[in-house]
Amino acid sequence: PKTPHSSPMPDSSNSLILKFLKLNEGKTKQIFELVDEPGHVLVQSKDQITAGNAVRKDQMEGKAAIANRTTSCVFKLLQEAGIKTAFVRQQSETAFVAAHCEMIPIEWVCRRVATGSFLKRNPGVKEGYRFSPLKMEMFFKDDANNDPQWSEEQLLETKFSLAGLNIGRCEVDIMNRSTVAIFEVLERAWATQNCTLVDMKIEFGVNVHTKEIVLADVIDNDSWRLWPAGDRSQQKDKQVYRDLKEVTTEAMQMVKKNFEWVSERVKLLLEPKACGRVVVLMGSTSDLAHCEKIRKACGSYGIHCVLRVTSAHKGPDETLRIKAEYEGDGVPTVFVAVAGRSNGLGPVMSGNTAYPVINCPPITPDWGAQDIWSSLRMPSGLGCSTVLSPDAAAQFAAQIFGLSDHLVWSKLRASMLNTWVSLKQADKKLQACSL
Repeated sequence: PKTPHSSPMPDSSNSLILKFLKLNEGKTKQIFELVDEPGHVLVQSKDQITAGNAVRKDQMEGKAAIANRTTSCVFKLLQEAGIKTAFVRQQSETAFVAAHCEMIPIEWVCRRVATGSFLKRNPGVKEGYRFSPLKMEMFFKDDANNDPQWSEEQLLETKFSLAGLNIGRCEVDIMNRSTVAIFEVLERAWATQNCTLVDMKIEFGVNVHTKEIVLADVIDNDSWRLWPAGDRSQQKDKQVYRDLKEVTTEAMQMVKKNFEWVSERVKLLLEPKACGRVVVLMGSTSDLAHCEKIRKACGSYGIHCVLRVTSAHKGPDETLRIKAEYEGDGVPTVFVAVAGRSNGLGPVMSGNTAYPVINCPPITPDWGAQDIWSSLRMPSGLGCSTVLSPDAAAQFAAQIFGLSDHLVWSKLRASMLNTWVSLKQADKKLQACSL
């Protein structure tokens, strides 16, 4: 039941005073409904740290702020990639605002490396066994029975209905596929800090307003195992607290130091590791609309795109001067050649630069079938590819940059997920109409 909350007040420093009703309280956080923001809640972290279903329980001063910083950064990273989450904004040092969700009572666990409870449940598997593809498990949130492991069949047969959404095969598949994508995005991000994301647990909720399944709850240092340089002895996550033989002041200081280390490093995950650009060379401004589509698509991946006009047929010296301009500043560059009729631009660029060149000729209905051969049939020693769609040319450039920039890669990965989810939902809707 909703009850007006009494002291202590949620931390709303540096913000307007919020009116709220307490909805729920767990071991490490409290949830409040925001009266003045319908459809939103305040997630207030606590200074409590627990292990073994709260069999071990201690206060850790400052944990609320550390956890809130960590989870806010993680959700920002995932949202900027394009993953649907409940997160709205960081409200204060110890609280954030989220969309109001009805939580699906399942913990989804994704593993890259075998350790912990997996080894106990699977005797004979050695610690460090690497899962490729990722190992997926689910656990029903039931404190009284120590969160038993469930199968997909159990989840389907339970027939949960939350916020008006029935949890069936489509929804289970979406959560399963989303968990893998979320893990891979965070795994790649942590790799930039030479940290192995060993495993993690996440939860989903149904947004009460949109009826969509979204990543919800929190993702903080309680949610994963992190091993710097892949070395378990350097672990920085809550496992350090779980492994304590005795909880002393000194031991808790060590645990807190690890949590602080993670909250500082997680901020770095939002920073691009390599700054690249796409330079689109067009043979004529008559191709500008085609090139603007490439620029717009590059922007969706966070890639800077420059448009230039040059003709390899009519001014090869100027084409090579422009090429040298972008080779000379050390910024990783992909050239896209946009030339109709006879494409000399892409081949000339490819023959004179070690940077990637993509042909993206604007095909006209009259001579298009003939013109395309000037982009496809290259002399030996040239390596430019040909991509006809402006959007696909930008995507191909993004895939090149994604090899060294985890933020670009994460947008590509989230786009794959969202396309898959859209197809899954379209199929469900069509089946419902057919029935």
